[in-house]
Amino acid sequence: MKAMQFSKPSKIEEEPLELVQIEKPEPGPGQIRLKVHMCGVCHTDLHIAEGDIHPSKSKIIPGHQVVGEVDALGKDVKKFSKGDRVGVPWFYDACGECVYCKAGKENLCEDARFTGFDVNGGFAEFMTAEAAYTLPLPPEMSDRQTAPLLCAGIIGYRSLHQAEFKHGERLGLIGFGASAHLTIQVAHHWEGEVFVFTRAEEHREHARRLGAAWVGGIEDQIPGKLDCAIIFAPAGHLVPKVLEKLRPGGTLAINAIHMSPIPEMPYRLIYDERTLRSVANATYQDGVEYLTLAAEIPVEATTQVYPLREANQALEDIKHSAINGEALLKIS
Repeated sequence: MKAMQFSKPSKIEEEPLELVQIEKPEPGPGQIRLKVHMCGVCHTDLHIAEGDIHPSKSKIIPGHQVVGEVDALGKDVKKFSKGDRVGVPWFYDACGECVYCKAGKENLCEDARFTGFDVNGGFAEFMTAEAAYTLPLPPEMSDRQTAPLLCAGIIGYRSLHQAEFKHGERLGLIGFGASAHLTIQVAHHWEGEVFVFTRAEEHREHARRLGAAWVGGIEDQIPGKLDCAIIFAPAGHLVPKVLEKLRPGGTLAINAIHMSPIPEMPYRLIYDERTLRSVANATYQDGVEYLTLAAEIPVEATTQVYPLREANQALEDIKHSAINGEALLKIS
């Protein structure tokens, strides 16, 4: 099968992903094999390619927003049948036995594994997945509309909860790429007023089209204070700037797997019972809930599609904010 494989980190402009021909994987007990239709391209894939975070294997096939068709079943798989359309998110599996797994917080399990990072992902014609953690997909949503939901959408949904967003509140979104453009649609469904902070004019216009009540830069004054906010940009210097705009008792959630250092800041920015917290992956239940909600709203992803061999170009375009919404690889 064909796959885009990573083996050595370098700047994405140097094309660290290579098109390779490798054996089709076989599903083990409890696993399924997918014929991959489409896979989203995420900022996390860029962090892997450029060496900001380090996979557990020297060679890895990235990709963790995978839509495909069940092609083969491993032993004891009852959840799916051949031909079923399914999705594989960033969260791949966990131990199932630790205190976090038993509490429904498997995203914090020390032995959790992640798709396209600990195991081969969806930048390939075929991949295997754990049936227990694979998501059934809404039949009314196309592959192109579904793939972005499997990371950008799910993690945005969890971020809303981590930011303690409540119906009707004023929400700040800092950065307006793949995840934020899906998150704003859920916030509006929950009757929120959304302020978007982003530098690129095309992203500002995208936010306006999706109903942002206010759009501007992080240095700009806003009318009033934010009830809560989510940072999507991996830039630590933004944290004190956003805290300045947060009301007493408000919450700032950081949606980033990798971030530059957060600078020293005055205590007054966190005083008045403001909360600062990270968003660490997502649970299986987050995926189930979000996909149901996304189909109900319905959430509409803005996408740009690339062939598999242009995975490096898709990641370079993400790096330079050259696209609105989500980049996708069309596999089959």
